Amino acid sequence: MNRREKKVEQYDVVIIGGGAAGLTAGIYCGRARLKTLLIEKSLVGGLATYTNEIENYPGFPDGATGTDLMNLFQKQAKRFGVTFKLTDVKGVHLEGETKVVETFRTDYHAKVVIVASGGKPRLTGAKGEDAYLYDKGISFCATCDAAANTGKTVLVVGSGDAAIEEGMFLTKFADKVIVSVMHDTGVMDCNEIAKNQALSNPKMEFLWNTMVEEFRGGERLNSVALRNVKTGEITDVTVDSCFLFIGYLPNTEIFKGQLDMNRAGYLLVNERMETNLPGVFGAGDVCDKFLKQVATAVGDGAIAGYSAERYIAESEIVERQILCDGKPKAVYIWNAVQPECRALLPVFEQLEQECADCLDVVRVDVYKSKGIARRLDVCEAPCTVIVKDGKVEQRISGCGITKECILEAIR
Repeated sequence: MNRREKKVEQYDVVIIGGGAAGLTAGIYCGRARLKTLLIEKSLVGGLATYTNEIENYPGFPDGATGTDLMNLFQKQAKRFGVTFKLTDVKGVHLEGETKVVETFRTDYHAKVVIVASGGKPRLTGAKGEDAYLYDKGISFCATCDAAANTGKTVLVVGSGDAAIEEGMFLTKFADKVIVSVMHDTGVMDCNEIAKNQALSNPKMEFLWNTMVEEFRGGERLNSVALRNVKTGEITDVTVDSCFLFIGYLPNTEIFKGQLDMNRAGYLLVNERMETNLPGVFGAGDVCDKFLKQVATAVGDGAIAGYSAERYIAESEIVERQILCDGKPKAVYIWNAVQPECRALLPVFEQLEQECADCLDVVRVDVYKSKGIARRLDVCEAPCTVIVKDGKVEQRISGCGITKECILEAIR
């Protein structure tokens, strides 16, 4: 289909990804009465839907399946008017005031984009792997699935910090935790403290110089064939479940060159979930973060959704009250908790009373949000921005803010 023939739809917010983070962001944006679209390429709910039982999400003392929990998230988002599209995002253009999210048939234009595209666990590529993913024996989250393996034998593949730490957590539930390590005896990729603790754990057994050759079983996994990387010998290990901890791949390919990422490809965001581009936010497992769980994804989504609403509200203030035609404007950037900022308020009260016919005074308190100040290229308060004919003409900082200086600037 020719690009010029593609349909164009306008939204306030487009959310890319329908996992816990994206759904929560949608709930917040929808509740703020923003026209919101959520795009998910496969299954709404993301990886959480593959978890049989989630016991550590607050508010569900008896636990819940991932599918049931995510269905509740989606139902709530729909109640607030969020539109859902099951399609793949082909490309994005995120710079500028209007963001463009491209799909095969439609280009979606938005004021804000929230990237909640998550990621996927790295797989071994071994024979039979696809048949046992998630709820059929192969898992990627000990915190999620440990309780279901109480009294059982499990295999952990990997020897990094995540593999060994999650393996030790599994020993609180499983009778035996077998660890497949591709290195020589005693050599691991984890830190020394975790290594020593694991080696001394009586429930942990290590199979050195091994890699997965094949996953075997019927409807559910019941054994894993391991190949010795030095001798080629195959050992069939009987297990109830297998946990893979060999890495995680964030879904960020289409954002490369536009959004800042770390070396592993995770988005770099601040405490407000802001990326390096104004109006673009990240949320959930796609971000560089310490803990990847449904609960933390919900927190990220809430912050991203709230930040999106603030960004749009601030954009309207800048457009309608500051960078607009009419009388010259003195925009006072101040912080309500700073005495030096409060001390200058009488200057602007006097300007409002004496110069109302030739000057508009706009006060911007940066105590809770510095978004408007950043758009006016102001880093510190107090500062006065002089705007004439919809353009910033001058910035006056600190002790230079006087009635006389402001009047001189607008002449």
